[in-house]
Amino acid sequence: MRPDNDSSVRGRGQGPFGSWLLGPLDQDSAALRRRVQGLLTGTLIATNVIGALVVVGLAALLMPAPGMSGELVRVTAIAVPVYVVSAVVVGALWGTRGALRTLRWAADGRTPSDEERAASLRVPLRLTLVQAVLWGVATVVFGVLAALVQPRVVLTELLVVAFAGVVVCAIAYLAGEFILRPYAALALAGTSPDRPLSGGVNLRMLLFWCLGTGVPVAGLVVTAVLAWVRGDVSTTKLAISVIALGLVVLVFGLLVTVFTARAVVNPIRSVQHALGRVRAGDFAVEIPVYDGTELGLLQAGFNGMAVGLAERERLRDLFGRHVGEDVASEAMRTSAELGGTVRTVSVLFVDLIGSTALAASRPPEEVVSLLNRFFAVVVDEVDRNHGLVNKFVGDAALAIFGAPVRLADHATLALSAGRAISRRLAAEVPECPAGIGVATGEVVAGNVGDPRRFEYTVIGDPVNEAARLTELAKNVEARLLASWTAVESAAEDEAARWKATEDVTLRGRARPTTLATPKA
Repeated sequence: MRPDNDSSVRGRGQGPFGSWLLGPLDQDSAALRRRVQGLLTGTLIATNVIGALVVVGLAALLMPAPGMSGELVRVTAIAVPVYVVSAVVVGALWGTRGALRTLRWAADGRTPSDEERAASLRVPLRLTLVQAVLWGVATVVFGVLAALVQPRVVLTELLVVAFAGVVVCAIAYLAGEFILRPYAALALAGTSPDRPLSGGVNLRMLLFWCLGTGVPVAGLVVTAVLAWVRGDVSTTKLAISVIALGLVVLVFGLLVTVFTARAVVNPIRSVQHALGRVRAGDFAVEIPVYDGTELGLLQAGFNGMAVGLAERERLRDLFGRHVGEDVASEAMRTSAELGGTVRTVSVLFVDLIGSTALAASRPPEEVVSLLNRFFAVVVDEVDRNHGLVNKFVGDAALAIFGAPVRLADHATLALSAGRAISRRLAAEVPECPAGIGVATGEVVAGNVGDPRRFEYTVIGDPVNEAARLTELAKNVEARLLASWTAVESAAEDEAARWKATEDVTLRGRARPTTLATPKA
């Protein structure tokens, strides 16, 4: 699955691939091809021009024997632009077009094969090899020119051109990796490799050190050795040569270091931003994986973790919807074992009146719709009063106040919920009249069933009492009855809303229960 534009991670103002230059995730293949071809061609042209300037500049500074070096410098100044123009044309045709042919699977809109994926990730290296071949030819050409015009400076000329070639190759590789990130992301989309698909970070850092520091410093050393061997280079000339090479080393080293740092930091920053979104509760986040090293494995690993977290959150949400959020939280906080504890709670039972006739006289779809409206009122008011709808039994519902989360005012909340449900059902779902019963007392609250399948519930006399009160409530005007024990356990302001009516011995109980109804 390719990352969706809305669910992927973007750097702050940097785009999904670390730079706005690379465009959005949802750009079409034609636009992506034009963007990448333009960036690659422009970068390679600029890079080769920089290389040419380095050759001309160093040739003017490093040539010994001022009386003889002018002709070579003039030849170099003419030959270098001619060769650079030719090399740019050949490089554009050979390198850029060849790279885009390798990436043709993306233009076709299909998933690459393993071979195409590996070849796509090697495109930056291929571009670098193209530049290396072109500048290798340049080294030979200018070496021959130096041998024909001024044989004594052949080594110096070779050093200058080779040094410029290293500069161009290093920049070509770094720029290629950067510009081709969108294609790398497409190639790596949906994969979970267990090892880097291209050279690892260690190899990359070693290579960049060689190109950005090792080779340029080696050039300084060779320059000093050549000056020492010849013995005809003045101190001023040597100082100028060292200063020129030193400046090139500093500038080039800084450029390589900046590119290297961005290549390392951008993938890490994308993971950092994604972690922030996960902490904010967005588990649908997905990072475009555009690095074939261990950094790409980090990005892919985060995506796998986010998928797991999203699945876990979905299961948690479903679990909470089935058993209640409080029960779900308690189950995750404690060990899931059979058994329970004695609690003093309040129980609310609500049962639809005439459900059999309702099911017989209306289509099933309409009955389900009515039941959903009916239960929506029950759940809304129970939640509002911090209770738990423990189970739905056909057209009835059992709610608990005081378990699994302890509530000091559970009786107050249960009675308040009962009054609100009675009022709202009459106003919002008049076609679904229901009896409501509220009772308070000690129950055993816990997990009941088998270790393989159990549920959280409450068992005890108040549950039975609430169910019996519900049956009686169906025959009273308010459709709501509570035990006087529940009213006595409630807060004063809630108890004042109720009045005692009569003592009734409920079915299955030995002692009478004092009934209470809301005051008019």
